[in-house]
Amino acid sequence: MNGHSKLRSADLGDGTYRNPVLDADWSDPDVVRDGDDYYMTASSFGRVPGLPLLHSRDLVNWTLIGHALERLEPAADFAVPRHDCGVWAPSLRHHAGRFWIFWGDPDHGIQQINAEDIRGPWSAPHLIKAGKGLIDACPLWDEETGQAYLVHAWAKSRSGIKNRLTGHRMSADGRELLDEGRTLIDADLIPGWFTLEGPKLYRHEGHFWIFAPAGGVETGWQGAFRSRDFFGPYEERVVLAQGSTRVNGPHQGGWVRTAQGEDWFLHFQAKGAYGRVVHLQPMRWDADGWPVIGDEGEPVSVHTKPLAPEQPPEAPAFDDDFPGGRFGRQWQWTAAPRSGWTVEHADDGLRLSCVRTAYAHDLRALPNVLVQRLPAESFTVETGLVLNTDEPGAKAGLAVLGDAFSWIGLEAGDDGAPRLVHRYAETVAEHERDAEHARPAPEGRVRLRVEVTAGARCRFFADTGDGAGLRPSGQVFAATPWRWVGALLGLFATAPAGSGPAGTADFTAFRTAD
Repeated sequence: MNGHSKLRSADLGDGTYRNPVLDADWSDPDVVRDGDDYYMTASSFGRVPGLPLLHSRDLVNWTLIGHALERLEPAADFAVPRHDCGVWAPSLRHHAGRFWIFWGDPDHGIQQINAEDIRGPWSAPHLIKAGKGLIDACPLWDEETGQAYLVHAWAKSRSGIKNRLTGHRMSADGRELLDEGRTLIDADLIPGWFTLEGPKLYRHEGHFWIFAPAGGVETGWQGAFRSRDFFGPYEERVVLAQGSTRVNGPHQGGWVRTAQGEDWFLHFQAKGAYGRVVHLQPMRWDADGWPVIGDEGEPVSVHTKPLAPEQPPEAPAFDDDFPGGRFGRQWQWTAAPRSGWTVEHADDGLRLSCVRTAYAHDLRALPNVLVQRLPAESFTVETGLVLNTDEPGAKAGLAVLGDAFSWIGLEAGDDGAPRLVHRYAETVAEHERDAEHARPAPEGRVRLRVEVTAGARCRFFADTGDGAGLRPSGQVFAATPWRWVGALLGLFATAPAGSGPAGTADFTAFRTAD
C-alpha cells in the first residue's frame, strides 16, 4: 500500500507544534474550514494533476487527499513541461454548500472550478476573465450585502502591470464578472511598498479586508488592508514581517477561524531549492481592529497548537510501494500524461515504459517524469531499479530535477547491456553529461539512493550487486529551483527517438527517511 512518510510531523506531541507545519513546497497556500475540517490547496504550476487538496483537523497535522484539477486547460499548452506557468496562487472557499477554487493562469486568465464534495467530482475549468498577467484571484460572497466580488493581482512579465490590485463585482454563480474592474489598491502610491500581490479577500466587523503580501517572495512582508466599501479607499498596515527571526519573507497565505473561535494564519517561507514551505501563525485582533499575526508581528517557531480534539501526528505521504503499478497521490507528471507511460500489473512496484523522445538528453524538457516535492531539509530517499530492455540508449533513473538536474540509474549500452550511469546538467547547459564514468551493471538491477543535507546538497549512491554495497557517485550536486518552483524528486524512463516499444523500467518501493 502507499505508506505514510517516515519523516516527522510538526506536532511535538506535548500540545505544541513547530514551524514549518509543512516542510515542503506547498506554494501559496490557502485554507478554508468546513465544520471541524480544514482544507488547503496550493499552487501546482504546470504539473498534472493540479491543485493539491490537503486535510487537517487541527491545522498542524495534514494529509494529502487528492487533487482538484485532473488536466490543465488549454490542453495543448500543457502537453509539454511549463514548469513556472499554469496554476498560480489559488483561493479556496466554501459557499452555498460547495467548495470553490479560483486561480490565475498568467498566460490565459482567471479560472474557476467547484464541487459539492472536496474529493470531487470537480467541475471543468471555467474561464471568467481572459487576459495576460491576471493572477492571484480571490472571490468573496458577502453575506452582509448579498453581493459577490473578486480581486486579483497582476504579473508584470505578461501585462506590464504590477504592484496593483483590481476588484470586480461578480455574479452569484461565480461564472462572470459584472463590470470592467477598478483599481482597489495602487501600492505605487504607498511609500516603500512594492510587488503587492497574492490578495485574499474577507469580510470582518463591517470592513472589507484584503490580506496581501508585498516586498517580494524572498524578503517581503504580509500586509492587511481594510475599507468600509469594497471599492475603497483602503488603509494599510504591515501585520507580519521577518523582524529578528530567521523566517525570511513571511507572507502570502490565508486566514482561518476555527470552530472554537480562534484565528490563525497559514503562510509560506521561500527556501530556495526546497520551495515555499508552510508556517502556521496565531492571530488576534488589536484594540483598533487590526490583525496581529505571530508574536506581535513576527513569526513563531514553536507555539501551542490550536484548540481541537487530539489528533495523531501526521504528514503528507512521500513513501510509496506502488501497489499494482499504481502511484500514490503525492506524485505528479511534469506535463499532461498520455496512455502507456505506466504499466499496471499484479505486484507492487512502478513499471514505466521507456518513452521514445528526441529530448532524452534533457529531463527538463520531458513530460513523462513522475515527480514529487523534496520532503524535508535533510533526508534520504532510496529505490530499486530493474531495466528491462536491450534497446541501445534506453535508460531510467532517480533524479533531482530543477533548473539544473542530476540523476543516477541504468542505461542500455550500444550492445544492449545495462550499465550504471550518473549524469547532470547545469542551469545553462542544454545537454546532460556524465557526473561519473559508467560502470557495468550485469544483472540489469541496481539500488539507488540520494542523501540530501542542508542547502539541498545531494549525494548520489548506487549498489549494482557486485558485493561492494552502496557506493557514492560523482560530486555533490546542489539542487536548484526553477523561478517559482522548488526542486523535485523524479522517476523516469526514456529511449531514443524511433518506432516500436523500447522496453520498460521497474522501480521497487520508494522510501524516504530523515
